[in-house]
Amino acid sequence: MRLSASAIALVVGLMLNPGAHASELPQRWVSAGGALSEWVTALGGESKLVGVDTTSQHPASLKALPSVGYQRQLSAEGILSLRPQVLVGTEEMGPPPVLAQIRNAGVQVEMFSAQPDLPTLKGNLEHLGRLLGSEAKAHALFTAYEQALDRQKRWVATAQATHKAPGVLMLLGNAGGKPLIAGKDTAADWMLRQAGGRNLATHSGYKPFSMESLAGLSPEVLVFADRALTGEAARAALFKENPILASTPAAKQARVFEVDPTLLVGGLGPRLPQSLVQLSAGFYPPQATSAP
Repeated sequence: MRLSASAIALVVGLMLNPGAHASELPQRWVSAGGALSEWVTALGGESKLVGVDTTSQHPASLKALPSVGYQRQLSAEGILSLRPQVLVGTEEMGPPPVLAQIRNAGVQVEMFSAQPDLPTLKGNLEHLGRLLGSEAKAHALFTAYEQALDRQKRWVATAQATHKAPGVLMLLGNAGGKPLIAGKDTAADWMLRQAGGRNLATHSGYKPFSMESLAGLSPEVLVFADRALTGEAARAALFKENPILASTPAAKQARVFEVDPTLLVGGLGPRLPQSLVQLSAGFYPPQATSAP
């Protein structure tokens, strides 16, 4: 195949100046989405971040960056004041008129999928890897992630050979207020299933339930995430605001577990495999099998 004169010139130019391609990559990033921000950091791009949204809490060093607000309620003025070259986020990012305004200002807006599955994660990492010039590292991270989930899958299969999968509900609340129940097609549902649980909610997305119907499902395990509180304060608020939960088998058997709500934002993040190990340990008795 014969190369055109322009193609030859480009190749020669890159050979003479191998840093030329890297310099064309965006150097000032704003990330709106907790999982994406974590992956940018894992890929070595934290130094390029000039702003993040409020769901970007990990690693802790991201909290020192300017905040652009909640990913679904972004402000064009706040983002543009940081002079970013690229804004990355998922389809959860918005509102659309703000994104259009940011694009019109000349900022590159890169959209990723928050779909919780491995093919989507692979595509997201490949996309981020290209933007950061870290394709090889992105491939290595995905391979390690896939291997971790394979180990988790084998562990769950061993546990379920002798123990029935527990019926679980995931509650997403704010300061203990009336929670939303995580149904199908959510990161929470994916998380419960990967940990070896059986999600008792049959609806799609996150929806409010009456406390009476929730108790009627008789969950053996409750998993909760609170956007405002953590630890014992979050647990106490959940039961204070929703006292009927105390009548569930989960509460009576002290099988109530907390997860970080940022794990449920923006698709599969790098901390999820370790969180699955911790949930599985609560779903099954210690004698079920050894740790994943």
